[in-house]
Amino acid sequence: MKIKLTTILVDDQDKALRFYTEVLGFAKKTDFSQGPYRWLTVTSPEEPNGTELQLSLNNNPAAKAYQQATFQQGQPAAMFFTDDVKGDYERIKARGAEFTKPPTDVTFATIAMLNDTCGNLIQLTQLARY
Repeated sequence: MKIKLTTILVDDQDKALRFYTEVLGFAKKTDFSQGPYRWLTVTSPEEPNGTELQLSLNNNPAAKAYQQATFQQGQPAAMFFTDDVKGDYERIKARGAEFTKPPTDVTFATIAMLNDTCGNLIQLTQLARY
């Protein structure tokens, strides 16, 4: 069994696509529409056939309430792993990202947190090497 797709809810798919590709550096994988429904995914350029992240329009009132509460509590909607959190922090910050937490050492990792501009906090994580 493998995980091939996961979803993050966003308030605007075009804005999310720009952020996840131009700021974070992911690559658009799939983008098609049928009526008002749009299927939009991105993937890591390091693993173009790896796990896809669906940027799903959040037009569900209950899901919006959950998304807003999670954001206000400072909980990440997704975690992305990196081998260089400080380098990615500098690169992404230079592209205009708003970080709510700079690279910070925690137990077994260094993490940073940023606002994806679409209603979510994203955590970058670099596991410690022992």
